[in-house]
Amino acid sequence: MARDLRTPMRLKLAGEETEIDLEPLQGLWSVEQYLKLTSQTNRLIEFTDGVLELLPMPTKYHQAVSRVLFLALLAIMQRTGGDVFYAPLRVEVRPGKFREPDLLLVLNRSDPRAQDAYWTGADLVMEIVSPDQPRRDTEEKPLDYAEAGIPEYWIVNPLQETITVLVLDGAAYSQYGVFHRGQRATSKLLTGFSVAVDEVLDPE
Repeated sequence: MARDLRTPMRLKLAGEETEIDLEPLQGLWSVEQYLKLTSQTNRLIEFTDGVLELLPMPTKYHQAVSRVLFLALLAIMQRTGGDVFYAPLRVEVRPGKFREPDLLLVLNRSDPRAQDAYWTGADLVMEIVSPDQPRRDTEEKPLDYAEAGIPEYWIVNPLQETITVLVLDGAAYSQYGVFHRGQRATSKLLTGFSVAVDEVLDPE
């Protein structure tokens, strides 16, 4: 859920506690300012056409789910020569728009899109649905990641106890599968990759 930007956010910038009121500059932030700001704070911040959006701090459960998925993806990426990372790591949807997926990967670790400051694309991204604002991951993010041309998008939804796998079909996603407890979620992109839904949703 996005934070109320009318409330000043406290950030540590240049080694000192500095209070920044984001509201007066909403719509006016430059990409350069956004990148500099996010490099000096551990807060997850997304950016769309001059507007900053603060994301909630992940819970322990969220991080535990992310860890299960990351380790499963890491194992196959190490075998196939790809690379996988977890938030915070920005991906550019288009010029002027950045998102912070929970997990993102490229099939080739030498992929030039996988840059240091931010990625300019990815082959697969995953989001773990937050209870604060579920439609963000289930309705808004599919549009964003399709716009970025990302071939596969996984929506891990603890609220509905499902994993939905979407694959890019032209300019939009189509549903590859909705996987429930007792099933294994599979990937179209990653041959042979699957995870047990129960193991993902019950990480502890």
